[in-house]
Amino acid sequence: MSPLKIAICGCGPAGLAAALFLARQGHSVQFFERFDAPRPVGSGLILQPTGLGVLSALGLAEEIMQRGAIIERLFGRAHPSGRVVLDVRYAAMAGGWAGLAVHRAALFDVLHEAVNTAGIPIRTSTAVTASKVALGRREIATESGEIIGAFDLVVDAMGARSPLRPQVATSVLTYGALWANVPFTENSGFAANALEQRYFHASRMAGVLPTGAREPGAAPQAAFFWSIRRGDVARWRDNGIARWKDEVGALWPECLPLLEHLRSPDDLTPAHYEHFTLLRPYDDHLAHVGDSAHSTSPQLGQGANMALLDAMALALAMENARNVPEALNHYADLRRWHVRLFQWASAAFTPFYQSDNVILPIVRDRIAAPLSRLPLADALLARLVSGLTVPPLGSGRFVPFQALPGDRAVTQQISY
Repeated sequence: MSPLKIAICGCGPAGLAAALFLARQGHSVQFFERFDAPRPVGSGLILQPTGLGVLSALGLAEEIMQRGAIIERLFGRAHPSGRVVLDVRYAAMAGGWAGLAVHRAALFDVLHEAVNTAGIPIRTSTAVTASKVALGRREIATESGEIIGAFDLVVDAMGARSPLRPQVATSVLTYGALWANVPFTENSGFAANALEQRYFHASRMAGVLPTGAREPGAAPQAAFFWSIRRGDVARWRDNGIARWKDEVGALWPECLPLLEHLRSPDDLTPAHYEHFTLLRPYDDHLAHVGDSAHSTSPQLGQGANMALLDAMALALAMENARNVPEALNHYADLRRWHVRLFQWASAAFTPFYQSDNVILPIVRDRIAAPLSRLPLADALLARLVSGLTVPPLGSGRFVPFQALPGDRAVTQQISY
């Protein structure tokens, strides 16, 4: 295709990565961001070999590796029995695969700096509220009533509550989480290369994820998260931080030293989750990427990885198509089965770890957990968590990134 005029709405990982890919193809790209300055929202996340593979394709993998913590294991115990109910080891796949835990701000910074270096313009304080096709191209409308256009393609990267996505059946999840960034040292008592969790049935869950440093040379941090019912956040805030710390101490007393610097509920960020999947993540001259195309709980930790994969899939589709409609159809094909697998898996796993169900956690602890440690099952589970169960980009070319312990990193093709 000839160079196109493209609008990208939203400066999250999906939008930033898509802008870099598309600008490198020669397209004229412009951002529209509702905040007065682009900024990340959230705490820690794990970049899997899939997400790292996308960053490697952008030439940013080595930079993000300097800001994160290599994760080799996801580990959890039930309270009060102490029974191991989650134990996912990347080594079960053989070959040195691992995840990279980072502060969400570190991922944002690396992508945003690359966008600035590329000279891609970002128009801030512009809340996009609607979009329509006019004369074969697409216009966007802002909160102030301004009409901007016309664009050959609009990329919707505004998240699960995007006003541009079609109305589809959405499941509002009962449980969300409280997130906080806390200092992390070698003598904290927690493994530096593992996500550790504790569960009380499925109604209480806490986790500690080492996330490295937001900038090279800065003090290392960890993300601490605590599950909470969506309707209980106001009551939690009214009860105060001391009462909440008592709850944490009853479930997992070793965490309390990590939480010393949390002085009020304002030091934690509540997060709520929804579940939906667009069966067709595009419309005329409009592509939905990231959480605007598919949103779910963070139970499998795939959100940022899926967003990055969407960006790369869109770029591959644009590169190989003769026109925009053909490209958008190909984009959906590239992501179809990978998205459906993880949307299904997240919906299936979440009630075992975050729900009011009293039977499912018993099944988890007594049946599912022992089965997951069998030789073949542990490799399948590690492959699922890594995002490598099915090809992430269908028939599209893709090389996952293999992060090895010891500050070494190589790329290696995985066979499906």
